[in-house]
Amino acid sequence: MTRHFLADADLNPQEQADVLNLALNFATNRHLHQPFAGPQGVAIIFDKPSTRTRVSFSVGVAELGGYPLIIDSSGSQMGRGEPISDTAQVLTRQVSAIVWRTFSQAGLEEMAHHSRVPVINALTDDYHPCQILADLMTVAQHRGGVEALPGQTLTYLGDGANNMAHSYLLGGATAGMHVRIAAPEEFHPRPKIVAQAIHVAARTGGSVTITTDVAQAAQGADVIATDTWVSMGDEESAHIRSRPFLPYQVNAELMALAAPDAIVLHCLPAYRGKEITAEVIDGPQSVVFDEAENRLHAQKALLTWLVNNS
Repeated sequence: MTRHFLADADLNPQEQADVLNLALNFATNRHLHQPFAGPQGVAIIFDKPSTRTRVSFSVGVAELGGYPLIIDSSGSQMGRGEPISDTAQVLTRQVSAIVWRTFSQAGLEEMAHHSRVPVINALTDDYHPCQILADLMTVAQHRGGVEALPGQTLTYLGDGANNMAHSYLLGGATAGMHVRIAAPEEFHPRPKIVAQAIHVAARTGGSVTITTDVAQAAQGADVIATDTWVSMGDEESAHIRSRPFLPYQVNAELMALAAPDAIVLHCLPAYRGKEITAEVIDGPQSVVFDEAENRLHAQKALLTWLVNNS
């Protein structure tokens, strides 16, 4: 059976741990495995702009022995309305995996339905699961390994209705973490995803907290995470959209509430003075550039694991 990675919950706790351990091994030996040696092609499709996703998947596929085939939908038949099912059936006959950064989760799922090779969610409006694998790997690096993840408290502040919050809920719960989301009430995560995360956490020993209370969320947290307040496509309303999030800024005052050795995550791009202050993101508790590097290692581990298990 072909395995896909369309959302965080597509890996069970043991599978997630296996991928994260493999990612840590890739960090110490970048050419540890080369499942695409030949080279075999991997299609990497972009409907949205990207820096980290484009670089990490391109370099990652090359380091796995393969050929990264970059496809911008505007320059392909996909951008002219070709059915996803047709694209999937063409690609699946020529490449060994499909990576897609797009808007619609339903479209990604349709691609997977018609594909005989692994399909990976490189970001949709609903989830950003590859980023969360890199984030969990980063926490593991700074806490003594993957086995240290269960019981860690991860607090995310800001837009709780976006793809990062949804993936923190599912990915963190799968890892057995205590996930706290602090956001304005009108920007709380989707109830269906919260319910799914609570169900997963009940099996892993983790927990889920959704609140508007910044202090409650940050108190004693081991990991503080945030994301831009203005997602791609909302730039024109940035000044209006940002107002509700001002109390949720990650700054020195907020960090004083967290555990003394708390680390700070941000998936980038970051807007200093908005969702996070410069003294925090550029300070000693920030691990955001480890996090950015780990996109490479985590995605190589994911690709290798999917190919080996499909």
